[in-house]
Amino acid sequence: MIADVVISGGGPNGLMLACELGLAGLRPIVLERLTEPSDEPKANGLVGQVVKMVDRRGLHEQLSGGPRPPRPNSAYFMFAGMSLNLGLLADSPVYNLPVPQRRIVEVLAQRAAELGADIRRGHEVTGLSQDDDAVEVEVTGPDGPYRLRTRYLVGADGAHSVIRKRAGIGFPGVSYDRTTNRTANATVPADWVDPMTGALNVPGIGAILPFLPHRTERGGFGYAPLPGQDPLISTIEWDEPETEAKMTLDELQESARRVLGVDVPCGPPTGAGPHVLRRRSGGNTRVAERFRDRRVFLLGDAAHVYTAGGGPGLNLGLQDAINLGWKLAAELRGDAPPGLLDSYEAERGQAARRMNTYAQAQSALIAPGSDVTALRELFTELLDDAGTVQRIADLTAGSDVRYDMAAAGAHSLTGRCAPEFELHTETGPVRLAELTRSARPLLIDLTDDGSPGALAGRTDQVDVVRGRIVGADIGATALLLRPDCYVAWASASSSPDAAELDALQAAAERWFGVPTTARA
Repeated sequence: MIADVVISGGGPNGLMLACELGLAGLRPIVLERLTEPSDEPKANGLVGQVVKMVDRRGLHEQLSGGPRPPRPNSAYFMFAGMSLNLGLLADSPVYNLPVPQRRIVEVLAQRAAELGADIRRGHEVTGLSQDDDAVEVEVTGPDGPYRLRTRYLVGADGAHSVIRKRAGIGFPGVSYDRTTNRTANATVPADWVDPMTGALNVPGIGAILPFLPHRTERGGFGYAPLPGQDPLISTIEWDEPETEAKMTLDELQESARRVLGVDVPCGPPTGAGPHVLRRRSGGNTRVAERFRDRRVFLLGDAAHVYTAGGGPGLNLGLQDAINLGWKLAAELRGDAPPGLLDSYEAERGQAARRMNTYAQAQSALIAPGSDVTALRELFTELLDDAGTVQRIADLTAGSDVRYDMAAAGAHSLTGRCAPEFELHTETGPVRLAELTRSARPLLIDLTDDGSPGALAGRTDQVDVVRGRIVGADIGATALLLRPDCYVAWASASSSPDAAELDALQAAAERWFGVPTTARA
C-alpha cells in the first residue's frame, strides 16, 4: 500500500498541513518523534496574516478561548526593540493572538484527527529514498523499524530536519554566535506594575512597556505579561563566556543588573507550570536552498529559521502549510494544472526571503555600540512617519507579500491575501472567514449583473457567493480566491467586460485546472 502523504513532524506546522489535507479529503500519516506533546514553553502566540488564516479555518475561537473574531492591533507593536505606533495607521495589518504553542498543538492535533489524519507518536523518520513514483521512508517506532511508501513526503521536522539533510538540501544563512538570551517566568514587585498601561516601572530606569524590549549599550531587557502565567522576563547580552551551569533566576537577575544598571527582583513563578527557565547562546537566520526535491517538500523551521522578535518562524510555517496543502491535494486528485506544485517553492521562498530581511535588520538594530545607538535614534525619528510605520507593519504581518499571478494589468488585490469583510447575502450577513472554512476556491460576486459568478458557477471547482458589502470599501466588485485565501483575480467593474471575464477564466484554469465538464 502506498500512502498519499507522510508528514514528518507533529508540531504546529505538520499538524496544520494535516488539517489542510483532511479538508481536501486526504488522510495523511503524521510521524512525530516525541511520544507525548512537549511541555517545553516555546512560542507565546501568533502575529500577522496567520491570525486571520486560523480564523478562516474555524480555529480562532478555540485558540483564543472566546467567540470574538480577530481584531487588528491598533495600539503599538515593536520592531528591533523600538515602538511601532500602529495608531498612526488607518488600517493596521498586525493581528495578535496570544496563545502558548502547546495549546496550538493540542487544537490542531484534535482537528487533524477529526479529519482522519493518522497521527503516530513515538515514530521517527531515520532515512528516505525516492524514485519517479514514490518515496520510501525508513521509520523507527515503538515496535522497531519499519518502512512506508508514500507518494509525497513533507519535512516539518524542525531546524535540524532529518528530511532536509537526507534530501541533500543545503541550509545557508547567518549564525549569531555573540548573543546570550536568558528568559524565565518570574514574579516582580506588584507595585512596579502600572495597572493602566501594564508597564513595568523600574526605579532608576522608568516605564518599560510590555512586549517592547528596552535596549542599553550593554544589552536588552524585556517584560512580557502573558495571559494565564507569570510575566516573562528576558535579557540579551553579547560576548558572554560559555557555561554549562544550569540556568537560575539569580543568573537572570544578575544579567538584568548588568544590562540596566539597577536591580530587578525576579521571584519564583507561581502555579503548576510548566515555567520557562532557559539560556540560549547564539542563533541562526537561515533559508533552505530549495523547498522541494522531487517528491519531498519542506515547510516551517525545516525550510527557514530566524533570530528575530515577533515569532516569525511559526507564523511563516503555518502559512507554508496552508499554501502547500491544497496544491498537494490537487496533484493527488489528478486535477492540478501544470506547475502548480512548483509554485509552492516560488511563493513561500519569496515570503521566507522577505522575512530574512526583517530578521537580519532587527539583529543589526539591536547590536551593541554607539554607532548602532545613533542609527536607532535616527530610526526612531523615522518611526514618527505613518508611511514608515505602514511599511514595517506590513513587513511584520507578512501583508507586503504579493504572489506573481502572471496577470498583466491586474487589480491591486491580485496576488495578495484577501482582506476581511462582511458580506450581506440573501440568507443574511456572513464574514469572509466563515465562507473559507472548507478550503475550496471561492468566487465573491458583488457585481450588478452577476456575470463573474455565472461564469465560475459553470464548473464544479469554484464555490460562488453573491451579495454586497456594507460599511467597507475593498475597491473590488468580484474576487476569485484560492483555497489559501490569496486573490487569483479581481475586478472593480460593476459589469465586467468580455476581456475581464476571459481573465477570470484564465485565472481559474491556471490555479484549478480545466473544469471537469470541459475535460469530459
